[in-house]
Amino acid sequence: MKILDGKKLAEKILERNKKEIKNHRLNLKLAVILVGENPVSKIFVEQKKKACEKVRIDFDLLKFSEKIKKPELKEKIGKICKKSNISGVIIQLPLPKKFIPEEFLNLIPEEKDVDVLSEESLGKFYQTLPSFSSKNLGGQETLKILPPTVEGILHFFRYYKIELKGKNIVIIGAGRLVGFPLALQLLKEKATLSVLNEFTKDTPSFTKKADILISGVGKPNLIKNKMVKDKVVVIDAGTSIKNGKLTGDIDFKGVSKKASYITPVPGGVGPMTVACLLENLVKLSKKKEK
Repeated sequence: MKILDGKKLAEKILERNKKEIKNHRLNLKLAVILVGENPVSKIFVEQKKKACEKVRIDFDLLKFSEKIKKPELKEKIGKICKKSNISGVIIQLPLPKKFIPEEFLNLIPEEKDVDVLSEESLGKFYQTLPSFSSKNLGGQETLKILPPTVEGILHFFRYYKIELKGKNIVIIGAGRLVGFPLALQLLKEKATLSVLNEFTKDTPSFTKKADILISGVGKPNLIKNKMVKDKVVVIDAGTSIKNGKLTGDIDFKGVSKKASYITPVPGGVGPMTVACLLENLVKLSKKKEK
C-alpha cells in the first residue's frame, strides 16, 4: 500500500506558483466569503489562508452571519466582486440551508471564479472537458481552468502514473464540488464509470468491482474493508468532523490493508484542492494580463 501524499504534492504546486507570481510580478488578492459557522468550512478557510501566505497572495476573509437576508448578502457579494484589487472570489460552501447556492455563485464573474462554480464557468468546463493526459506536474503551461478538486485528484493520477483508460471507476456522491464534475472529466479519459448516490441499491455490489474508488459524501467511515477488492486505488474526498477531528468517508485503517494506493484525511485531497485553487487564481490573472 502506498500513501498518495497530498501535502507533498501540494507543496510542489505551491512552489511553482510562487515562482510564477514572482516572475510575472503579479499582485494577487483572494477574497473568501464565509456565511455561518460551519466547522469544516472554518478548517478549509484556514488552509486557504496559510497557502496564500506561502505563495505571497493577499488573503481577505469576509464573514457574515447566517441570519443575513438574501438581498443584503447578494449586495455584499456584488460589491466584493467589483473591487479592482481583488483577483479572485470564493464563496465557501456549504451555505446555510435557507440559501440556494447558485443564486450567489453566479454573481462571481468568470475572470474571478477560481472555484469554477458559476454557471458561466461550469458551462465552459462541461463543453470543453480538456484531457489531462497532455499535461504534467513539471509545469507545461496551460490556461485551461478546471474545478480545483477535480484538478487536484487528476494530479494524483498523473504524478503516481495511475492509468485510467479502461479502468472500472466508482464515484460515490454526485455533488457539485467532486462527484459530478469529476465524472464528466473521467469519461473523457475512457474509463468505465459508475456514479452512486443515496438512492443506489446494494452499494457494495458496485464498490467491490472498483479498480479506482472515489468518495466525496462527507459521511465518516462510509466505506469499510469488506466493501472493496484487493489492490484498489482509493481517493477520499469526503470531509466531516468526528470526535473533534477532520475525517474522511473511508475507514482508512481497514481499507488501507487492501488498497494499492490511498489518500489520507487530512493530508490528501484537501491540500491538493487548495493548491489547485491558487493555481487557478494565477492562471486567470495571467490570462487577464494577456
